[in-house]
Order: sequence, then structure tokens, then C-alpha cells
Amino acid sequence: MKFDSVAIVADSHADAQKAHNRLVRLYDAVPPEEADVIVALGGDGFMLTTIHKYLPLDKPIFGMNRGSIGFLMNTYDDHELLDRLENSEPIQLHLLDMVSKTSGGEEHRAVAVNEVSLLRETRYAAKIKIVIDDVVRMDELICDGIMISTPAGSTAYNLSAQGPIIPLGTGLLALTPISAFRPRRWRGALLPQNTVTTFEILDHDIRPVSAVADFTEVRNVVSVTVSESEGKPPTVLFDPEHNPEERILKEQFLP
Repeated sequence: MKFDSVAIVADSHADAQKAHNRLVRLYDAVPPEEADVIVALGGDGFMLTTIHKYLPLDKPIFGMNRGSIGFLMNTYDDHELLDRLENSEPIQLHLLDMVSKTSGGEEHRAVAVNEVSLLRETRYAAKIKIVIDDVVRMDELICDGIMISTPAGSTAYNLSAQGPIIPLGTGLLALTPISAFRPRRWRGALLPQNTVTTFEILDHDIRPVSAVADFTEVRNVVSVTVSESEGKPPTVLFDPEHNPEERILKEQFLP
């Protein structure tokens, strides 16, 4: 895969900005709109921001870690970047569409790369009905919240909520409760990628809930529908030795 023009974008913190200034000088960078590929410098949070921001451009993104975890990033190295890009392996990340309706009658739409999560807004536990492909699967979940995660996001918030890690390419989503009180032993479910899931918020006037697609939040929702996005999935590039399939496999064997 050969790229003739490169855009370089960076997070605002010092390490990322220092790397940005050096790479721009070394590789004669152009604006993202004119580039064949976008190089993102930062951590996983900045990578998500970059994917969302440049999704309409349909350009592949190669991340280099100038943050902390860097699960979606490659190792930072300012040498032979063009060769690394040419030898990189593309991975398509499947997105989720979130459609939420608020108590005020408004409808909001957002896209998620990692997960869609529902979270209680007050000290009162949320009460949520779960409907999957028009079938009621749970009449009432009493909890702090619940989320649907993609495979790419399964090692993020989903993992911290004791959800399963999902290898890329399996065509599955993780439905994971957050601090479930009733039913107490319910640990969630694995769903086919094309599942349409609707959450209905019970007693929403007393127990308000917000819905979050990655970092887009809608407060005081009464229903949230999550489905596979019909848009073109973004392409993320990885060094052959740092591909996310291997990282996800390793993550399942960590102590």
C-alpha cells in the first residue's frame, strides 16, 4: 500500500506536539483533506477523536503512541515512516449508530467506535427494559447502567465493567451491565453484529439516564436504539507485528 502524501495530526500535550513538529519537518506533511493517509499522534482517546473528526474524508489512519495505553496505536518512531505506512496492514472498525429520544421529545443521533453506554444521572439506580430485535429479553434491569461494545472497544470501558474481550472479525457485540443489582447474577450477553437493541428507560422522571456514544452524551433519555452503522467503516493501519488481533488475544491471558 503506497501513500504519496501524508497528513500529521497530534494531541495537545507536549509529547505529541514535539513529535508533530519533528514529523512535519521530516515528511513534508499536507492538510488531512489533501492527504492519502493521516498519521495521528497521541493516545487511544485522541485516536477516537481523529477517527470521528475525519470519518467523512474516508482516509486510512495510522496512529503512533504519544499517550498512555495506546491500544489502537503503533509504537512511536520517527524513522522510515513512509516505509512503515507502505508495509502496514489495514483493519476496518465497525461502527454503531445510536438513536436516542429524550423526555423533552427530541431525537439525537450519534456514532460510536468503542461503545454506547447508558448511565444513571442521580443517586437512584436506573431501571431499564431491554428489547432485542423487537423481542423483550429483560423486563427490568436495575443497575448503574449498561453498554454495548464493539470488538475494538471490548478492551476499554467494557473490560473494566467485567465484560468479555471480543476478537476482531467475530461479528459479535458485548452487552454488559454496569453494577447490576437485579437480576444480580446476570453478567450480560454476546449479540450478533447486526442486532438492533432498544433500551427503554423505566421511571425516567425519577431515575434519569444519559446515553453516551464514545464521547457524545445525551441526557434525560427515555429510549435508546443501537444498531450496526450503515456508513462505511473507518480503516486503521497497523504495523504487522502490532496488529490489534494479536493484542486482543494477548489481553485475554494477562494476569
